[in-house]
This record gives sequence, C-alpha cells and structure tokens, in this order.
Amino acid sequence: MATVILGISAYFHDSAAAILIDGKIVAAAQEERFTRIKGDASFPVNAIAYVLEEAGLHKGEPLMVAFYEKPLLRFERLLETYHAFAPSGLPSFLKAMPLWLKGKLFIKKAIRNHFKELGFPKVTLHFTEHHLSHAASAFFPSPFSKATILTIDGVGEWATATVGKGENNTIKVLREQHFPHSLGLLYSAFTYYLGFKVNRGEYKVMGLASYGNLESLETQEYITKIKSDLVDIRKDGSLLLNMPYFKFATHLTMTNDAKWLNLFSLPRRNAEDDLNQSHANFAFAVQHVLEELVLKMANSAIALTGCPNLVIAGGVGLNSVSNGKLLDNPNIENLWIQPAAGDAGGALGAAFSVWHIVENKKREVKLPDSMHGAFLGPAFTTSHIINVAQKIKKVAYKCFESEDELITKTVNALIEGKIVGWFQGRMEFGPRALGNRSILADPRNPNMQKRINEKIKFRESFRPFAPCVLEEDVHEYFDLKIPSPYMLLVRKVRFERCKNEVNESTTLMERLSQTRSDIPAVTHVDYSARIQTISKATNSKFWRLLKAFKQKTGYGLLINTSFNVKDEPIVCNPHDALHCFQETEMDILIMEDVVFSKSGG
Repeated sequence: MATVILGISAYFHDSAAAILIDGKIVAAAQEERFTRIKGDASFPVNAIAYVLEEAGLHKGEPLMVAFYEKPLLRFERLLETYHAFAPSGLPSFLKAMPLWLKGKLFIKKAIRNHFKELGFPKVTLHFTEHHLSHAASAFFPSPFSKATILTIDGVGEWATATVGKGENNTIKVLREQHFPHSLGLLYSAFTYYLGFKVNRGEYKVMGLASYGNLESLETQEYITKIKSDLVDIRKDGSLLLNMPYFKFATHLTMTNDAKWLNLFSLPRRNAEDDLNQSHANFAFAVQHVLEELVLKMANSAIALTGCPNLVIAGGVGLNSVSNGKLLDNPNIENLWIQPAAGDAGGALGAAFSVWHIVENKKREVKLPDSMHGAFLGPAFTTSHIINVAQKIKKVAYKCFESEDELITKTVNALIEGKIVGWFQGRMEFGPRALGNRSILADPRNPNMQKRINEKIKFRESFRPFAPCVLEEDVHEYFDLKIPSPYMLLVRKVRFERCKNEVNESTTLMERLSQTRSDIPAVTHVDYSARIQTISKATNSKFWRLLKAFKQKTGYGLLINTSFNVKDEPIVCNPHDALHCFQETEMDILIMEDVVFSKSGG
C-alpha cells in the first residue's frame, strides 16, 4: 500500500499544503491562491482539499500529516523574549497571548478537528522544526546526493539561519544563528522603514536597490552606519543586531524610528510618499550588506561541510540578486534554490523530512530536480473554461483545435504590441509565475514596462519585469551559463546588447524611461535581469511559443510577469483569470486552447 504524507504550513504567513506519495511530489499549493488573500496565514483548508483530491485519496483513509514547525518551541521563544525585554512590549504581549491561548497552543487538536471535518479522522501527526523543514525542502528535491544546506529567514522557533549537510536521506544541522539576531529581520526592518509591508515588500526593496548609487557619499555613509551601529558582522557570516534600534522582539513595529532618524537623517517613509534617490541609496545599502553576509555564510558553510554543492531555502533564498552573485563564488561548484523558498515551501519540506528522516526511506536523486518544474497546482479543462466563460458577459472567445494555430495567433499578437494573459496547465508552486499563470509581452518594446505597470499591474513604476528565455539561448542575452528555471537568479544583460549613452545623472523616476539595451523592457536600471530559462522537457508548449516568437523576430525571449495585479495573489482558476482580464487593459487572454478577447460596451 502506498504511503501518503501531507505537509502543511499555517498560522503565520504563506500557508500551504503539499502531498507526497511514496516520496514523490504529487501536488502543492498556497492557500492564498484559493482564498484570494495575499499571504494568507489561515489553516490551508482549500489547499489541503486540492492536494488530497489530486492524490486521489478517499475519505476515511489513514493519513500521515507533517506540520512545518514546533509551536511549543515558538511559544517558548515568545515567552522568554518578552521576559528578557520586560517591561518593554507589554501591549504587544497582551495582544499576542490571547491568540496563543485560544488556538496556537492547541494546534495539534485544531489540526485533528480540521481533518475530521474534511473526512479524515485517522491522522498521525508529526511536527518538524521550522528550519529543518526549510532544509529538507532545499536538499531532498535537489539534484545532489550530497550538499551543503543553508537556510536563512526571519525566524522559526529560535533559529534564524542554519548550516547543515545533506547526504542521501539524512540531514545533519551543524550550526544555528538564534533570534533576535537575524539577517531576514534586518532586511525586513529596512522594508518597514522604506514604507513597504513586512513579509510582502522585501522584493520591492531588492528592486529599488538597483537605483542606488554605490559611489554616492550618502550610500557609503548608510553602509558604514549599518555596520557600525545596527549590526556586528562576524567573519563566518554570523551577526549580532544592536537591539535598541529594533522593536520587533517585543512590539508590533520593526524599528525604533527615533533612533533610526537620528542615525541616518532619513525619516521613515509612509507607503503613499514618493520615492527619491535617498530611498534608493538606503535600499542599496541594506542589499549590499545582505549580499556580504550571505556570501560569508555560504563560504563558512562550505568550509564546514567540505561539500561545494550548495542548496538554499528560507525567505532570504528568494533574494535573486544575492543568489545571482553566488554564481561568481569559486567555492560553490553547483547551486540549487528551492523555488518555494519561503514558508510555503516548509509544507513540502515537512513532508519530505517525515518520509526520509522519520520513516528512513531511501532517496532517489533526479535531474534536473524532483520539483516537476514547480508545476504542482490545479489544472483546468477546456470544457471547464468554457463553462465559466459562458456565465460572464462582455467577453468573446474562440477555440483552437490546432496548437500550431494557437501559437501563431499568440506570437502575432505579441509582435503587434499586445499584452497577453497566458493560462496553461498546472499552477506554479511558489511566488513566481513560470509560464503557466503569466502575463506575456514583447521585451523589445521600450514602452512596455511602463504600460504593464500602469495599465495591468497597477504597481510602483520602478518595478522591473523578468525575461523568460529559451534555455539553449540564455547565453546570447545574459551573463549566465547555467539554467535558471525558477526565476531566482539575477545576472547582467550581455555587454554587447547594452547602450552606453544612458544619462545616469537624471532623477530616479526619469531614469525609468531610458533605453538601456535591445531588450529594454526586461533590462533593469543597473543592466541586470531576473532570468527564467524555458526547457522543452519541462514546459513544451511554452517552449514552442518562445521558439515561434524567435522564428519571426530573431529573439527567443519574452516578458514574463505574474498573472495578477498589485497586492493580489497570482490567479488560480479560470474565473480569477477572466476577472483580472476584464479589470485591466490586458489585450487578449489565452486559457488552454481558448482565446478570449474583449467585446463591446
């Protein structure tokens, strides 16, 4: 009889469910995609129902469930922290305790009750430490039989970063950094001070950092003050935060704003305030410090394990700029990053840790990895799509029986400057749209970045767009020699494609409109790009689309941005896609073999 293990993450942010059958990934999805609540932290009832259905489980069957952390250890950390900083943080303590006493302390009972409601009363529960779940998500699906494991995030129970060694079906944790000293929380503090939302806006800081000026005296002063006053950086990449500058340990805010203002002479930005060059330099400074720390952590981790294969998970693993710079490190022979590196991926790691570590099951290493391209969510048939469409007014559609005709139609639309919604196959697991829930456009169009940001995404104008490129052609456009299937590596556009007449003395916002290369819509202000490579073996239909676009234009790449608008999750089902299509200025929508256009009125 097959062994089924369901992994879940819940109650903090990015709740998710993942399911293994005999150690193989069958399905995984984030709860936010079903509830339409960005970063949904609730118990992932909808995601669980989906993965159980995908696995073909029948109600009443026994089920092994793995939770991605140990709540009692987290509660212990909470109590000890409030005690250590008392009487500071009393309001925060009084707000947090009822939540724990009413529910979070009794997660075991809550989980059992949820599964009884779903029709699964026979549940065996396992609880895996938070960073072990991250480590398992990084190592077990990776293409390495042996690897150095680096996990970095805000905080789990106590750990904020770990170094481990994975070999066959074992993981040994060798070193830990403990709360409150956290690289993830340092970066989140800057996210907060720059006016973005913690746990949701860190990637905005990364994007804004590209507009910073390393040579600026202001930038250098920011970096110096971070290192002298905020954080003590050790040679091995461990760190100590100067806690009087931070409030996250005991308060509902991240920073001591008065001390930061005194230190940096820069007021905390409100979300609605305009961004200026000082904000960009500030973002650059913390990004620079993060990259230095990650590099030191990677070097010390590899020195500790003696293994040059590096795998990464935890929220900091989503910092694609830092990841890209690790490729230049001679100590790293091979690099693999979990595509759902944040807490959602902890659900998958928890399930893997039970299968390999608790159950002691052998591990089968696969190339390029065991993630199935991260296409682990729900798919929808053409008949389902048409049934949904027939209930919606003001939308016209046509079915294409020939895939060649469908691709030709799409390519022609892209060449004409149209913005295309592309909804195909199984939804991606993780924060990136990888070609199945994507918005596509022509990267050669110098006006496309502004148009998509303003008319489709409704988001900050400085935000860059990623290119998806034929895997075999990536070296023609970018300084990248390896595949990047999960859009987790930032590298430079090749020098010969770049234009040198760019005026860097203009204001931050004026620099947006300047053409920097022959693929301007995917060339960021610092001549970089967050690259996704498309493999015929992993996503043949999307690969054929790119190939056809290349045959007509000579360019084997497209803009690929997630199919959503600002502050909403990526679309999950045809209803979500049609709603987004109608509420934006997207030109056409292609779901499976059905092409939608907007009709009158």
